[in-house]
This record gives sequence, C-alpha cells and structure tokens, in this order.
Amino acid sequence: MKKLISLFCTLVFSWQISAAFANELRVVTSLPSFASIAKSIGGDLVSVTSVAPPQFNPHFIEARPSDVLRLKRADLFIHGGLDLEAWRGPLVDAAARAEIRPGGLRALDLSQGIPLLNVPQQAVSRSQGDIHLFGNPHYWMSPDNGARIARSIADKLSEIDPANAPVYSQHLTQFLDQLNASIEVWKRETAALRGREVLGYHDEWIYLMNFLGLKMDRFVEPKPGIPPSPRQLSELEAYIRANHISALIQPTYYSKDAAESLNRSTGVQVLLLCQNVGELPECGDYISMLNYDVQQIATTLKGSAHP
Repeated sequence: MKKLISLFCTLVFSWQISAAFANELRVVTSLPSFASIAKSIGGDLVSVTSVAPPQFNPHFIEARPSDVLRLKRADLFIHGGLDLEAWRGPLVDAAARAEIRPGGLRALDLSQGIPLLNVPQQAVSRSQGDIHLFGNPHYWMSPDNGARIARSIADKLSEIDPANAPVYSQHLTQFLDQLNASIEVWKRETAALRGREVLGYHDEWIYLMNFLGLKMDRFVEPKPGIPPSPRQLSELEAYIRANHISALIQPTYYSKDAAESLNRSTGVQVLLLCQNVGELPECGDYISMLNYDVQQIATTLKGSAHP
C-alpha cells in the first residue's frame, strides 16, 4: 500500500511539473542579450532561448533547422529589427508562420520606439562598406535603451498572456530598479572621464559611448566591415600618438591582429568587451554585461595619462 501511495505521489508530482512546463510561454529571441532581458521580465512563466550564439558576430549567423522548429513552436519571437540580423528574414520565411512575421501578434521588433543614432542622411551604397540603412542597430548597448527594451517586452508578454500581466509588471519594476541603481553607479564612476576619446574597431559602441560621454570618431576599420591595410594602420598609429588615445575597444569575435599590432607600436590598451550576454564569463546577464564593459573602460582610462 505504501508503495502504491508513493508511486501515486510521484506521478502527481511529475504531472504537476509537466503541466508547469507546458504552461510556460516559449520565447525565442534573436540575440542572447534580448533573451537575458526577456528572462528577467518573464521569470518562471517563460522559457527563453536565443538563435545567435554570443561569441559570434550577430549580423552573420547561420540558422539551423532546430531554430526553424523553435520558431514554428514559439509563443513569441523577439528580434532587433532594422538590418541587425541579416539572417532573420530567411529564418522567419522558413518557419512559415504569419504570426511571427513583421507586425504579427507573436513578433516583437525591439527597435520600435528607440532613438536611433547614425541614421544616414543621404543615399548609401556598398562602396561605403557595411553601412546600416536605418541607423546603427546596436542600440541595446545603451542602458537607457535597455530600459526601453524591458518595457516593450513586458508590454508584449502582457498582451499575449494577460492573466499574468501583474507578474510581468512586477518583474519589470524589479529589473528597472536594479538597472537604474547600476546607472547611478556607472555615471558616478565615469563622470570625470567625459570627453575622453577612445578608438573602436567597428562602429558598434556608439550607444555606450554616448551614454558615458566618451568620444569615438575613429575606427580600425577604414569602412564598416573592411579590414585595415598596412598604410591605414600606420595612419592610425600616428593618430593614436597625436591624440593620446589610451584605449581601443572591440568585441571578442573580431580578429585581434590589427589591435595587437597597434598595441605593440603605440601602447594603446586593447579592451575586449561584450556586445552580447555570455560573450565572456563575467557577462552572464544584461546588467552584469554592461557593468563589466563600463568597469573595464573606467579602470583603463583612469589608469592612463591624459593631458
């Protein structure tokens, strides 16, 4: 009898767990950073996965058949919009669901409502390199835009799951409280650095630089997506020395050859920072990712001589 009771309890417990997982909203995001924020807002009510791995350039990801299957089953697909994910259109087409196409009930374009930077003011062509047609799409690197993203996700989850809207609202408040507290710290720690100039490898840091009040007008790439020639590296060496540039910032997934060459010739410090959650072990969630990036920048600039 005891064995029967034990078996019955085990079956009931297993059924409860299965039911709980069955009730989770299946959220698929394009990038790990979006997944991190979605998990913060959804909590135990959602299961979240991302298509793009964190250690690769998010513009150029090769989607897998399993990604197509996940989108076919997803309750919500969250993406960056604009021309951020070059692979998104074919992936959505392969999933063949009207609901996750642009404007669909179960699609969320996070770029909506974002104040975009570097929006082209005239016609662009391929001769200019990998120019973004609608503006710089790396907007999640601004903590202020992180708050906007969180609000958009909370609103969308509440729309498709109104019964749990109060929970999403509570999680949003908690996330924003934590983010705003971190923003206060970041602004305080970097206040004395405003106006300093740093070098970038590719133009993906503009939102974070804008938030910190730092200047980044020159890049290792002569044009977006185009590696530098020896002559262009020589010109950068002269620029670094003339302008007392102490830091060169790039994500982990680009070649380090050019940056290391500039480091050897000028002493400029190369900072490998995170564009996406999970890119480095220290960047385990959205807020810790931004904290890591800001602390690395602050420590480097504070420790370098500046005229």
